[in-house]
Amino acid sequence: MSFPDLPFTDLLKSPEDLELHYGAVRKPSRVKVSHKLTPPMQRWLAYSPFFVISTGGNDGIDCSPKGDAPGEAFRIIDEQSLAIPDRRGNNRIDTLRNLLLDPRIGLLFLVPGANEALRVKGTASICVHPPLLDTFTMTDGTRPASVLLIQIDSVYVQNDRAIKRSQLWTQVSTEVPADLPNAEELSQLQ
Repeated sequence: MSFPDLPFTDLLKSPEDLELHYGAVRKPSRVKVSHKLTPPMQRWLAYSPFFVISTGGNDGIDCSPKGDAPGEAFRIIDEQSLAIPDRRGNNRIDTLRNLLLDPRIGLLFLVPGANEALRVKGTASICVHPPLLDTFTMTDGTRPASVLLIQIDSVYVQNDRAIKRSQLWTQVSTEVPADLPNAEELSQLQ
């Protein structure tokens, strides 16, 4: 069945439609939102080497993976703010372009082996202050091109259901299939 064949009456079109279909938000989900990084959240983030940044712009929504050694991928400034170095890469700078149009940002942090994820929503600024860039210099002397300064609006833990169901951290899921296309193959547009 293609999308045009879907009955118009089966599409949810308003917040009221969603609430009628799904029901009320469960209490544990309502109370788990924090407006700052709590000490346990800060300890958890100290182990995170990988996260995804979500932004929106003229070309739509974008998700960008980021990673580095724990403690180098980003820095907790205080309970309300984070700093993320933008390491030099392909210079597409989609995330940065989007943030200039709309500073809202979503972050999803993962810790290998942990079945929870930590979600952060906030606003971002792009900083090129040389002394700040210097604090993120890598051991090979490479400085980031810029640093994102994130002002946190909300933080909450994503429960473990999705990661458990996907078996993300199991041995089976970490074995790369022999016929999996690599980056070069995926980049061939025909």
